Amino acid sequence: MRQRLTTVLGGLAMAGTLVLTGPLSAQAATGDLIINNEHHQNPSGCYPTPGQASIQNHTDAPVTLYLDSQCSGPSAGTVSPGGKATLSPVFSVSIS
Repeated sequence: MRQRLTTVLGGLAMAGTLVLTGPLSAQAATGDLIINNEHHQNPSGCYPTPGQASIQNHTDAPVTLYLDSQCSGPSAGTVSPGGKATLSPVFSVSIS
């Protein structure tokens, strides 16, 4: 009986911890991302490009480059925070 009570109380404590911390959420990068002269303030997510990308990364997060239009598959490279690059072919970029 004592072991069962300990197991139940342990499970309730774990559930309480999950409720208090809440779900993990993605946060946007802080700063400006410029893709082909289009400004994105505090960007987050995937941005398609027309096959060439001129990127200026004025954020606190790296930008990942992709050869497909939906930010999936192998990475074609990255642009570090504070960096800039003009690359081809690049069909999408992501940042989080």
